[in-house]
Amino acid sequence: MNRVFINGRYLTQSITGVQRCAAETVRALDRLVVEGEYPAAEWTFTLLMPPSAPQPALQGIPSRAVGRGQGQWWEQLQLPLHTRGGLLLSFANVAPLAARLQCVTIHDASVFAVPDAYRILFRTWYRFLLPALGRRADRVLTDSRFSREELIRWARIPESKLTVVPLAGEHILAAPADPGVLARNDLGKRPYIVAVSSGSPHKNLQGVAQAVERAGRHDYDLVLVGGRYGGVFKDGGAESGTRIRRLGYVTDGELRALYENAACLLYPSLYEGFGLPPLEAMACGCPVISSNAASLPEVCGDAALYCDPRNPSDIAARISEILDQPDLRRTLRDRALARARQFSWSATARAVMAVAREIVR
Repeated sequence: MNRVFINGRYLTQSITGVQRCAAETVRALDRLVVEGEYPAAEWTFTLLMPPSAPQPALQGIPSRAVGRGQGQWWEQLQLPLHTRGGLLLSFANVAPLAARLQCVTIHDASVFAVPDAYRILFRTWYRFLLPALGRRADRVLTDSRFSREELIRWARIPESKLTVVPLAGEHILAAPADPGVLARNDLGKRPYIVAVSSGSPHKNLQGVAQAVERAGRHDYDLVLVGGRYGGVFKDGGAESGTRIRRLGYVTDGELRALYENAACLLYPSLYEGFGLPPLEAMACGCPVISSNAASLPEVCGDAALYCDPRNPSDIAARISEILDQPDLRRTLRDRALARARQFSWSATARAVMAVAREIVR
């Protein structure tokens, strides 16, 4: 009997890409358990979570609140006491150093590669923790070949411990599209481009702002979703060559509707371990303008129009291509749908379990 414990700390955290990946991987694994892919005669699964965590909606994997407190203190000191005799799976970048048998997902090496994106205490802790986990964990999963090389370079994790397990984007289709988001924000009267960003410097909103100004066009809207924008964009739409819609955080249904009706997603990020928004947009049939940097060409393949994220003029040129060429938009839409179908959270969960089998055998 192989006992598997899942680190449920992600349930107490705000939803970003990291927590999204953890939640979707666990949901996919839960479905596979219900379908009998991992029979109880061979495997038992338990999600361990802090006492303050909300109860997850799982059908095949039981959850149990353990220990006291939450956050790093719970994860590092309380969680290991309850994982003895089993394999611990952690999907959200960090894991307890004291766990004896474990596999951890580390999405990227951004705390080393783009340090200005993080506060000093967070950066210092993660710069210590990630290499330490690389030494302690039995295996480390990461999202892309790019991230594997980055973790070898920056965190000195042995290549033999690293396994690439791609993510997916079809979760965006689980929520019905909410087209009311268009009317509520006065969208749809003319083409619009959507940009999804946390506002972190490496997401390159500064490059988006400069590209919008250099494009010099007034025939489309730019929709900003998520995060804070730090005064990057001017308040006056006419001054920056377009009308800006700052929507902040939106629901999955609203985001789906925005993707499905947009001229394209603009995603000129400087650094990504994977990049969920392009794959989400592709699953919705939304054309994508993507950065040609980091992991993004690996994820998007031939289904995106690429730009140099450090060249606002190049970003502006790609925007004009998308807006002016309906045939290009149709081609990219067809390629996007086909590309998105190559990824699934079930495939992610199965890849995780293939590594788990190697560890416990």
